Order: sequence, then C-alpha cells, then structure tokens
Amino acid sequence: MEIKVTDQLDDIYQDARAIRRHVFVEEQGINEADEFDGTDSDAFHFVAYEDSEPVATARTTVTEDGVHIQRVATEKAARHQGYAKQLMEAILDSTMFQDAPRFYLGAQATAIGFYETLGFKQYGDPFMEVGIKHVNMEKLINK
Repeated sequence: MEIKVTDQLDDIYQDARAIRRHVFVEEQGINEADEFDGTDSDAFHFVAYEDSEPVATARTTVTEDGVHIQRVATEKAARHQGYAKQLMEAILDSTMFQDAPRFYLGAQATAIGFYETLGFKQYGDPFMEVGIKHVNMEKLINK
C-alpha cells in the first residue's frame, strides 16, 4: 500500500473526492453539498492506494486546537483489509503534525471502536450531523 498526501486540488484530491462521493453521498445518502462543504482547499488530503487504485482517504486541517481529522472513508470493496487503519497510523505518525497538541475528530457512532483501537478517547455528548449519530473523540500527542 502507498499513501499520498496533497494540499492541492489535484489528481490525488480527485481520488479522495471519488472515494468520499462513493461512501458518503452514494452509500450513506449524505447531501453532496454537505459533503463537499467548500473547505477542501484548506485541508491536507491523504489517500491510500493498493496496486495504484485509491482505496481509502481522510482529510486533515490544522487548527489552534490540534489536527482535525475528517472524511475518513474506505471504498466498499476494500473494507476490513486494514487500509483505513494504516492510513490513520500514517496521519498520526506524520512529522507534518509533530507540533500539534492532539488529534480530534467527530466519529460516526458505528466507527467508535475503530478509533479506539488507534488510541482515541470519546469526550462530550453524542450529536447528530447530516442525520447520523456522531461522537467527539481525541488522541493527545505524547511529547
């Protein structure tokens, strides 16, 4: 597996966008305007490739609170093969984010266990976003 990252709206981004469209818009029924919210140009987009095919993606933005991870998605045919876990580990280990105090995300309730395996802890109350139950989760960066 190869992981590529971009902060441009280039071919890597287009691969990320395609995965997100398949997973969030087509499978989960999220409105396309909500999924593509106009902030992609402010983010780093990570894409995992297997045999040159894009299989998983995530976007990150650096904020004053830390590294915000969003839009983690794996193509349906590539699920349960460890791609998202390897992608997330690459993000968590990236030297790009070594000065951030923490990683944080809003996890769909069905993905809580996945993020817990990566060391994320839930905080706050559950909330609804785009009609799907989410929880806030964070992982503090050990300095």
